[in-house]
Amino acid sequence: MSQAAVNSPPNPSAESAQPIIRAERIEKYYAQPSQNRIQVISPTDLSIVPGEILALLGPSGSGKSTMLRMLSGLSKPSAGQVYWHEQPIGETEINVSIVFQSFALFPWLTVLENVEAPLQARGIAAEVRRERSLRMLDTVGLDGFEAAYPKELSGGMRQRVGFARALVVEPEVLFMDEPFSALDVLTAENLRSELLELWANKTMPTKAVFLVTHNIEEAVLLADRIIVLGRNPGHIRTDFKVQLAHPRDRKSEPFTQLVDYIYKVLTRPEVAPLAAPDQSTGKPPRDQRQMHYQMLPHARPGGVAGLLELLIDKGGKDDIYRLADDLAFEIDDLLPIVDAAHLLGFLNIEEGDAAITPTGAAFANSEILRQKELFREAALTNVLLLRQIRRALETKQDHTVPEEFFLDMLDEQFSDDESLRQVETAVNWGRYAELFDFDAARRRFILPEQQEEEKITHDEELP
Repeated sequence: MSQAAVNSPPNPSAESAQPIIRAERIEKYYAQPSQNRIQVISPTDLSIVPGEILALLGPSGSGKSTMLRMLSGLSKPSAGQVYWHEQPIGETEINVSIVFQSFALFPWLTVLENVEAPLQARGIAAEVRRERSLRMLDTVGLDGFEAAYPKELSGGMRQRVGFARALVVEPEVLFMDEPFSALDVLTAENLRSELLELWANKTMPTKAVFLVTHNIEEAVLLADRIIVLGRNPGHIRTDFKVQLAHPRDRKSEPFTQLVDYIYKVLTRPEVAPLAAPDQSTGKPPRDQRQMHYQMLPHARPGGVAGLLELLIDKGGKDDIYRLADDLAFEIDDLLPIVDAAHLLGFLNIEEGDAAITPTGAAFANSEILRQKELFREAALTNVLLLRQIRRALETKQDHTVPEEFFLDMLDEQFSDDESLRQVETAVNWGRYAELFDFDAARRRFILPEQQEEEKITHDEELP
């Protein structure tokens, strides 16, 4: 790709146009009987403008699909407002379509009847809806399959029917919720290329596309703008324009630098990124200050040990995305284990690659007792919450501390639900490292030595 292509400016019409959909301070939460609430998405501003493919990325649980449902009018925000051409979305007629991850076709209808269904629901005359549906099937490459039933089609063809059905109503905004994730790699790649071709040639009767995806390369390949969400609760961590000209070269340095930058945002949740790298130089963003409490990734020590052993077999370093692919993992499933190893100092994350550290190698190659010692040292050095729990237990005369004490501190930073999950992860790590134990009946942390003393005393008192 030429340097001129890399430095091409974003679509000016998308830059200056009034938003089709504008979200103002929208949030989603669920009330609890205790008068607390589970916060899913924190107050967020977001706009969808004409001439733009907008991709939304984020780890599992960050609220990507919830955000899509609020913006498309399927779900009402708990607070804030969504506007359609500056009119409240609940008070005006909107024109959107959604392509889901599952094909969601009516199995008893033919391909043509499936595409006609939304037009029939809108009361369009039979002759008009047939003409529009046939034209759209031809557009997505399904000419000749009008009389077929979904069970007779491949996965890629069924998803094409889904696209045709969404586009036949000529939506102003097309929403897509991980539309390629249920397809094999080759079929998904072909459909992405066809989607880009339809968009570039203005064959699609739509002004903007909103894509929810967990595939980083897919986002960089397709999108004009990328938003990455953090979780607990969901919030925007970075929002930037992709200034690479189409067609995009996956092997070009600016492309790989953007992919690596997004990896870094996803794998380092404790760091607040400033901006995307310069897409001509690939210069990475500098870090801001860390949060008071790191977000403990919900991974078990055994998973960390297994990941480190696999990396040693691969020479001590591998691309995170390739590693997930080799393990047949979704990237969302692997990231918490990578995060945990990075937080403990067992891994370095550099430009999307996971590289094992000397401490990590020692941990992976040691016997179980030595692994526990190394894990304990790493936990006390790198994890504030575990260090605080241990010090509090050593300070208390009876060497026990109620769980509620730490939940109150975590509550300043996390939702109630996430605070409980943070404590649960801390208990798993602390028990493994023999830093402390946890009495589930009394909901109290306790030093292992103190628990053993209490057991001996109890046994002596038995008749």
